[in-house]
Amino acid sequence: MLGNNWFECKVVAEKTIEGGLNKPFKETYLVDALNCTSAEARIMEEVGPFCSGSLIITGIKHVKISELFLSDNENADKWYKAKINFITLDEKTQKEKKTSADMIIQAFDFEDAFKRLKDGMKGTMMDYQIAVLQETTLMDVFPFNADGVQTNDNQENDRNSDFS
Repeated sequence: MLGNNWFECKVVAEKTIEGGLNKPFKETYLVDALNCTSAEARIMEEVGPFCSGSLIITGIKHVKISELFLSDNENADKWYKAKINFITLDEKTQKEKKTSADMIIQAFDFEDAFKRLKDGMKGTMMDYQIAVLQETTLMDVFPFNADGVQTNDNQENDRNSDFS
């Protein structure tokens, strides 16, 4: 079974601010899509309606995300990236081996992100260590739901599945 394909999309667009003026902005989004072309189409569909002027995609790059921890808390408006090192023991050499995985957590603040990450990792049978946990510049994340239908993160409750 194919896992999710995550693309980081950078956009430049105009939004109307107080006083009716259009102001350019730069934002980054994370999109679950089949390829760069469909990631571009999804960004145009998801972000375009909120722009008052043109929307220009300045960059799309494929990123590896192993887990996505969404929140149903309306105040969880920040996105954090965690780098987790899974620790295994090489039976032949008896040395520890670390395999890293990147995860995205939607949270209210750093403490909430740390708690949500720890809660999400509770069922993990492997030893692991949190190498990095930091706030990102992501404005929003657009995953597909379990049926393969587009969904916004605010419409979906916690989803903890392996996307490898």
